[in-house]
Amino acid sequence: MQLVFATNNKNKIKEIKSLLPDSLEILSLDDINCSEDIPETSDTITGNALQKAKHVFDNYGYNCFADDTGLEIEAINGEPGIYSARYAGEQKSAEDNMDKVLTNLKDQTNRKAHFKTVIALIIDGKESLFEGVAEGEITETKSGAEGFGYDPIFKPEGYNTTFSEMSLDEKNGISHRGKAVQQLINYLM
Repeated sequence: MQLVFATNNKNKIKEIKSLLPDSLEILSLDDINCSEDIPETSDTITGNALQKAKHVFDNYGYNCFADDTGLEIEAINGEPGIYSARYAGEQKSAEDNMDKVLTNLKDQTNRKAHFKTVIALIIDGKESLFEGVAEGEITETKSGAEGFGYDPIFKPEGYNTTFSEMSLDEKNGISHRGKAVQQLINYLM
């Protein structure tokens, strides 16, 4: 089976490909010559995932899936949420985003947070949704060299290391995206 993954994020593509069986061929947006910036104008993670998948299906005719992920931090009213990628500005810098989170939490003792991923799948016009959540907390400093995004400051519940200090396999076994992808695989297989 062939599916387009509606993202330009090479880190997400690598992470997803490592989880999927070889029987699923994943095409990127580059593979289908989709170079435009797909709009994300919904006020929910689910809405943004659906919007991206619909864009690819409606404009390119491919069966596809898209994900949207948000980091939601309790002490700052669920921020950055749907603005996770551009929390510190349109430059979408992971370093700037993490610095802004750490600054906003500087005097907070409540560092509870969770990552939420929603995957929207469209096959032959039929939409399906899959959701994964990883509970944890925001660390006081960045730690680790693996992963991407907020991984260096997110410590999952029950672990003493950040996502960024884990191997890809270890992270995928417990992460929000890993959980949502497992549901997707179960559905497709």
